[in-house]
Amino acid sequence: MSLFSDNIRALRINHKISQEKVAQSFMITRGRYVKYEDGTSEPPYNILKKIAQFYQITIDLLLSIDIREIDVNDLLKLGNNRLVLPIQVDEMGENRIEIVTQTVKAGYLSGYADPEYIEQLQQISLPFLGVGKYRGFPVEGDSMPPHQDGDIIVGRYVEHLGEVLDGKTYILITRNEGMVYKRLNKNKKNALVVASDNYFYPAYEVKASDILEIWEYQCSIAKSDKKTEALENDAIKNMFVELKRDIKEVKNSIGLTN
Repeated sequence: MSLFSDNIRALRINHKISQEKVAQSFMITRGRYVKYEDGTSEPPYNILKKIAQFYQITIDLLLSIDIREIDVNDLLKLGNNRLVLPIQVDEMGENRIEIVTQTVKAGYLSGYADPEYIEQLQQISLPFLGVGKYRGFPVEGDSMPPHQDGDIIVGRYVEHLGEVLDGKTYILITRNEGMVYKRLNKNKKNALVVASDNYFYPAYEVKASDILEIWEYQCSIAKSDKKTEALENDAIKNMFVELKRDIKEVKNSIGLTN
């Protein structure tokens, strides 16, 4: 028996459906389906996709997670076989926000779709954020002033790429770079232009096919030892950065390069 066969058997039993009815739903014989459930045969991709859609669960969970150990009803289903995000609430019914700290950041790429990994992350509640799925990510470097190295950026999960608005900031999770916080633009076909607010760092492109997750910036959690004066200076600095960016856009629009 494989993890996959254990999973589809458990799902069928939980839904109280016979093997015959499940097989009919996939337009295959019962004998063929039984081989998937007892682990003697593996389904082709088209059948695997049908199984995932039938149970409203993702393929990656079917293949890599023992779903008997999690409550599938506590997962946020995003449709079209996309990622499933675990949702946890506190005693007041407010969504808990998982915080990806610097110490666990390296494991996020392999654990972002694993409910057990997500459950082990530190959690906080920020009731003012309202409806949505939120997660906190650590800031690295100086590419996005006024946010500083060590701050936590809280983002709201973006389900569709079409929701990305040009010029707004997002946390981007990609196959190659991992986790970055940048300003995004959709002026490239099948790709996003990723830019830093610190113009020392050049903009670059990320293919849509390489994107695993997008989180829209909502708020930040700064270090407690920052002084008010430092925050004010950062705000002024950020204002000039935004002004410089606007001037650059105006120059580009009229054909000036310097």
